[in-house]
Amino acid sequence: MNSPRQQAAAPVIEVENLVTCYGEQRILDDVSLTVNEGEIMVIMGGSGSGKSTLLRYLVGLHSVNQGVIRILGKDISKLRSGEWLQLRKKIGVSFQGGALFNSMNVGDNVCMPLREHTSLDERTMRIISRMKLEVVNLSGFEHLMPAQLSGGMVKRAALARAIVMDPTIVFFDEPSAGLDPVVASELDELILQIRDALNVTVVVVTHELESAFKIADRMAILDRGRVLMVGSVDEVRQSNDQRVRNLLNRKSAQEPVNADDYLRRLTGGVM
Repeated sequence: MNSPRQQAAAPVIEVENLVTCYGEQRILDDVSLTVNEGEIMVIMGGSGSGKSTLLRYLVGLHSVNQGVIRILGKDISKLRSGEWLQLRKKIGVSFQGGALFNSMNVGDNVCMPLREHTSLDERTMRIISRMKLEVVNLSGFEHLMPAQLSGGMVKRAALARAIVMDPTIVFFDEPSAGLDPVVASELDELILQIRDALNVTVVVVTHELESAFKIADRMAILDRGRVLMVGSVDEVRQSNDQRVRNLLNRKSAQEPVNADDYLRRLTGGVM
C-alpha cells in the first residue's frame, strides 16, 4: 500500500462541477475531483460510469462546456491554441491499445513527440529515446516494428513514448487491459517505479481491482456519471456505500426484472 504523503502536496489537476451530455443523457453529472502532485490517482467505475469520458476531457480531446478543469493551475477552456500546446508538452498519455504507429519502428514511435515539439538533433533524440526504452525494460528493441511486439511490450513502448518529453503528468487508459496477470503485475510495478524515479503525477483509468489496489494512493469511484467517493485504498475497501460494495464484489447493481412491469413496457401499457 502506498503512502498518503501526496495528500499534502499541491493540486496539479482540479475538476469542478464538470457536466457533459449526449443528447438528453448526462454522461458526467457534476463531477468534482482533485489530483495532487506526485500521487497516483486511480479512476474506477463500471461500464458506462463515465470514467473514459472524464479521461478524454482531462487530456483535451473534448472541450469543456459546463464546469472547470484546471491543469497545473491553468483553466484549459480559456487557453489559446498556442498556450494549450505548451501545456500539452507537460502531459504524457499512454492509450489503452498503445496507439503506436504501425509503419514506424519502436524507436521512431518513441522519438515522435521529440520530433514534433523540439528542435533537438537526430542523435540526441535517439539517445533520449533509448534512455526511455531502458526505463521501461525495452533496451535493444528499438528496431522492431509494433507487429513484432507482445501485448506487454506494446504497452511498455507506449509508456516510453508517454514519458519521452519528461512530463509532469502521465495519464494511463486501462494499462492492464488484455494482459495476463504476470505481465499486468510487472506493468503495475513499472508505473510505481516511474512515478518515484521521475517524480510525476499519475492518473490511471482502469476496471482492474487488483491493479488499482496495488498502485493507487487515492481512488475515485464513478457510477452513472457521478463521483461516489474519493479516498485511499483502505477507505474504499471499508466503504459502506452499496454501489461501491457492488463494484468491489463484482455484483450487478440492476434490480431483478419484474415480469409484469416488463410486459407493460413492451406493450406500451396496454395489456
